[in-house]
Parts: sequence; C-alpha cells; structure tokens
Amino acid sequence: MSQQIAREQMEYDVVIVGAGPAGLSAAIRLKQLDSNLSVVVLEKGSEVGAHILSGAVLDPAGLNALIPDWKAKGAPIKTEVLEDNFYILGPAGQMRIPNWPMPPLMNNHGNYIVSMANVCRWMAQQAEELGVEIFPGMSCSELVYGDNGEVRGVVAGEFGKNADGTPGPSYEPGMVLAGKYVFLSEGVRGSLAKEVIAKYDLSKGHEPQKFGLGMKEIWEIDPKKHKLGTVTHTMGWPLGSNAGGGSFIYHIENNQVYVGFVVHLNYKNPHLYPYMEFQRFKHHPMVAELLKGGKRVAYGARAISEGGLQSIPKMVAPGVALLGCSAGLVNVPRIKGNHNAMLSGIAAAEAAAAAIAAGRASDELTAYEADVRSGAIAKDLKKVRNVKPLWSKFGLIASLTLGGADMWANTFGLTILGTLKHGKNDAEATGLAKDYAPIDYPKPDGVLSFDRLTNVAFSATNHDEAQPAHLKLKDPSIPISVNLPQYAEPAQRYCPAGVYEVIAEEGKEPRFQINFQNCVHCKTCDIKDPSQNITWTTPMGGGGPNYPNM
Repeated sequence: MSQQIAREQMEYDVVIVGAGPAGLSAAIRLKQLDSNLSVVVLEKGSEVGAHILSGAVLDPAGLNALIPDWKAKGAPIKTEVLEDNFYILGPAGQMRIPNWPMPPLMNNHGNYIVSMANVCRWMAQQAEELGVEIFPGMSCSELVYGDNGEVRGVVAGEFGKNADGTPGPSYEPGMVLAGKYVFLSEGVRGSLAKEVIAKYDLSKGHEPQKFGLGMKEIWEIDPKKHKLGTVTHTMGWPLGSNAGGGSFIYHIENNQVYVGFVVHLNYKNPHLYPYMEFQRFKHHPMVAELLKGGKRVAYGARAISEGGLQSIPKMVAPGVALLGCSAGLVNVPRIKGNHNAMLSGIAAAEAAAAAIAAGRASDELTAYEADVRSGAIAKDLKKVRNVKPLWSKFGLIASLTLGGADMWANTFGLTILGTLKHGKNDAEATGLAKDYAPIDYPKPDGVLSFDRLTNVAFSATNHDEAQPAHLKLKDPSIPISVNLPQYAEPAQRYCPAGVYEVIAEEGKEPRFQINFQNCVHCKTCDIKDPSQNITWTTPMGGGGPNYPNM
C-alpha cells in the first residue's frame, strides 16, 4: 500500500519505535554522546507510559549507567525494597521458603518498587531536555525498506481508515520517518520486530522464544496491613500441575499494593483460563486477608518474554536493531527485565553513534550485538538460563532444586547442566481438548475477584470502533472449523480482556467474534493461538489502555 500512497518524509539519524525503558535509554544515550544527532521516538500510546505495564521491582543498574544522578534529578524511584518473602501456596495455607538458600542474584537489596509507566514519563522528560523529539499517539504501521533490502524507516501516524481498511473521508496517510538506523523497542512480540525477525531469519540457530502472561491490579488497602517496601512472591496454588507461573505482591506508596499473577504460556490444557487463575489466587487466605477492606483501582495485562539467553534472536539486520523486550532480555527467576532493556538501549546507542561518526548508515550494528552477547546483559542471563526449561519440562520442584543449584554453580562460574533447550514454542505446546478435563472456575464475587469486562474498564482502554480491527485472522474459518472442535477455541480463555468470543445462537452455526475495542495490547493471542492464525498489529492513533501508574 505504501507504494501507492504519497507520503511526506522526514530524515533523522536514528528513528526509535517505542518509548519504553529501552527506547528512551537509547535516545538519551545518543544525545549524551553527540548533541547534534537527530533522534526521534515514536510511541503508540496516547502518552508516554500509557502502554507501560511492569511488576516492577527495578534493579537500578541500567539507570545508574545512563543517568548516575537520577536521584538528584527527581526520578520517581523512592520505595527501596526492605523485605523479601517467598512462599509456596497450597489451597488453604502457605510455606515460606527461607531467604538463605537463595542464590545472591535473587536478593532484592538495593532494588526499588516502582511504576515503570511513571519512570518512563520521567525518562521522556530527560530525553526531551536533551533535544530528542518524542511523538506519542503515533502508531508505526509499516516498515520502509531501501533498494538493497535494508530497513530505512517506518510509516507512522496513519489515521482515518474505514472499518474495511479503505481510506475514509478524513484519511491521513501518515509520514515516513527515515533514519540511518531504526531501533525497534516495541516491547514483547512487537509487530514490526516480528516482521524483521521473519524477514531476515534472525531466530535461525536460536531456541524459540517463550512467553508468560502477566496480569496486574493496583489495590488500595487498609493502612494497618500496609508494609512499605515489602516484596512477596508465591508459587504453587492455584496453578498446581496445570501450568507454570506465580504471583507478586509489592507494597508501594500511598497504602497501595501491586498484585500480579503470571501464567507461563506453554501450558498444555486448552481449558486453562489464566485470568480466572489470577482471580482465584486472590481468594487464598493469605492474600484475601491482605486485600480485605481494600479496593482495586487499576488493571492491566501484557505478555512477558521468558526464553532467556538461548532464545535471544540475532539482534541486528541491515539498518535495524532489536532492543529490550523486542529481543527478549527478561531474567525470569528475578522477574526483572527493565535494567537489561536500559542496558540494551545504551549499547545500541553507542554502536549507532560510532557508526554514524564513521560515516556509516543502514548496515548491521555488529558492535551492539557483540556487546549484548558478551557484556552485562549476557552475564545476567547466563546464570539463570536453565531455570525456565527445567520448570517447563519437570515442574516447580525441579525448578526450585535443580534450577537453584544451577544458579548457585553459575554464580561461581561453573556449568552443571550446560544450556538446556526449550523445544516447542508456546502455541505448539497446546494440547487437544479431548485429552484434558475442563476446569471449573468459581464465579467472581465482585469484591476480591472480578469478571474480565469489569476489570478492563479499570485499564481505561479505548479504541475508535470505526477503524479496522487491528487483530487479523489469516483464515477466518479456522476458529470455528479447527480451534473449536480440536482445542475448545482457547482464545475465549487465554485473552485477559475478553476480546474473543464464540457466539452460539440456537438454530445457528457458532461464529467467532472479535471485540477489538477491549484489547489491552498484551499480544497473548499472537503467541498462544494453537493454529497461529491471529496476528496482532498496531491500531491507529493512540488506542489501547491508558495506564496511570502501572
């Protein structure tokens, strides 16, 4: 389509897609290195931070390297972790895992409980003060390629399409923003990064990426129960043997707690309902007592990259580099990726600045790849590389024992298990419905647990209903002809926002309905659909959630 539409073009030294911690770190570092570099950051959210959702306990290593005086500059990073708790839950009780057998890397001493949405808003201010141009509400819908197949830029700001995809009366074609280098820092499973990985076969020789679905609520609780700086993680109930995953509860300012739940997306039983597992978790006596008398004030969800070191694809291709979660840099047992995202942004910026200073453009930033593979990011991920495959293959206990032993050995530079493989991707891991028993989930009580649509209202999600659906089916017949009979159409359950429905009306054939207006941009459908029939793309404008303090 871009060949048929006349678009204005703006030239920059570096074009950055995504105003998350990786993209903003890259922008800041570029201007620190050379104030004359022209740098633009394009953000699909209505404002910087609107689409940022993270736990988050922040390891400040990345920020220390980028802005050493962040405290003096007023960064919204104030709640230091004071207490670490680990529990294995049963249906009615819990067992605390003592801290002393934990490898040192699991210690949260010196880390901070933060809203990454607010951290990114602050980082955007630092970037703009250095001269970076930041444009929110500018979805990047297409990549632009040069004559030799290199990435030259992106199309951003296309508005006014009709529901059928044709230009409407107020159609705006968008602009081409071209650069000597393009950085993709879209977060997990970004649509442009997915295209680049496929086009240049960047995953060749690497393990498939693995993912989890993270869901999070913010609660205001009774001040008597609030313990500022307390971090609690749990494993076990309610997931049991049905899926890997666990929870987090972080006590932040203003008598609030972050309550989150992660379900690994390699689960087999297609009847599993991740969102309802989260809601059921809050009825555990330990959690229910904490939340009793409180109120939920926000909700959101997003996918998490979990493949670790062995799943990082090649991170560069001609003219383009993958940053942060676009490459998959999360340390799974630590449940931390923001520090590595920042470090990747710094490394990419340094490689690009050196290349531009040398008169290069649109080639592969091999120095960036080398930095990630051999520097602080690799050292962080190498120590934990076997925890996820152990958990996937042998379950929770093996992950705690063998994984813990492997982490301890790697702390001293020893390798016991080598580097284990992941095997199947998460879609391929889904089993047939006939081989698994349906799971009976209790109805939400409206006090501790809530139905999906009620919770989605607390994400402030909004999309223009007149625009084309940004969730595309490769074959519209697959959901009813294949996924429904074989897998009980799991899209009805794995989506944490109620986007997908099978409508069964009396006397009529069932039909598949996509309520794209509810989408919180978690990308789970793009990952977990067993037929790999759903493609997530960016909606027009700044549609999606509007997270205030996630």
